[in-house]
Amino acid sequence: MRLYLLFTIFAVLITAVFAWQKEDYEIFDLVSSLETAEGKGTTFYSWLDVPSTASTSEIAKAYRKLSMKMHPDKNPGVKGAHERFARLGVIANILRNKESRKRYDFFYKNGVPKWRGTGYYYSRFRPGLGTVLVFLIFFTSALQLVIQKMNYKKDLARIDLITSRARHAAWGPKMIPIPGQRKVRVNLGEQRDEDGFVEGTKTIEMVVEGENVYILDGDGTLHPIDNSTATRPSVGNTWFITLMKDLFRKAIPKKEKPEEIVEPYDVDTDSDDASSTATSEATRSGTNTPKEDTGKGGSLNSRLMPVEKAGGKRRKVNKRR
Repeated sequence: MRLYLLFTIFAVLITAVFAWQKEDYEIFDLVSSLETAEGKGTTFYSWLDVPSTASTSEIAKAYRKLSMKMHPDKNPGVKGAHERFARLGVIANILRNKESRKRYDFFYKNGVPKWRGTGYYYSRFRPGLGTVLVFLIFFTSALQLVIQKMNYKKDLARIDLITSRARHAAWGPKMIPIPGQRKVRVNLGEQRDEDGFVEGTKTIEMVVEGENVYILDGDGTLHPIDNSTATRPSVGNTWFITLMKDLFRKAIPKKEKPEEIVEPYDVDTDSDDASSTATSEATRSGTNTPKEDTGKGGSLNSRLMPVEKAGGKRRKVNKRR
């Protein structure tokens, strides 16, 4: 009943909007410009100083009298004199025409409508392409946000249904919580019979542990299911904001951290071992081990344990004497 009433009101409004014609739009403009120039509440009749029941001859006489007074030649230098004189001529023509006067009298008695139809405003303001695009972006984003809210409510209802079925299967008809985990199979069908759910519909495995309900994957992973799993409506999830985020990510890629370069170096383990051995022997014998030998023989370590490369590996070679 309520939906039918809303539809009826909407139909009446649509009929009223499309009832306005070009002549009505002209009257709307004249009424607005007349009140702006002459004061709020000024009407065609009050401006001509005639009653609303005046005859055509009385209106013509009042027009001639007022036009002589408002003629631009008699008002040199007066701002808006030409506009006032032209407006007076249009108003007089409307009141002297039977059909046009009938249209004006309707608005004179019932008032000029505040909403004058999209055609009236479009013809006056003529929005550009940018304005139209901005309007469409806001309109479609708002519509998408409304759909998100509707889907969110449906998801919450669906989650509540599934969790209640899982607890019913785990705890029984009395819904008394049972400690520990209980693995159950939940029917996702919407139809029920007297004994439970209809057979043949899709089922999933779930685990109930206290008040918590989980969906069980084939690999044994548990996924909690509650109200937080439903996607909340958000302006950031509308198509335009999402598109801007994607373009921003593509335009400004993430900076990759430079990899640490470790310079390799060779460690002559054999030489070090020989050096340490020679140092130990010199220490035990009471001889000081010099760091360098300025003689032609090179370092002490090299004289004690010469090393040569063979086959790509380092090996010890006994010095022949």
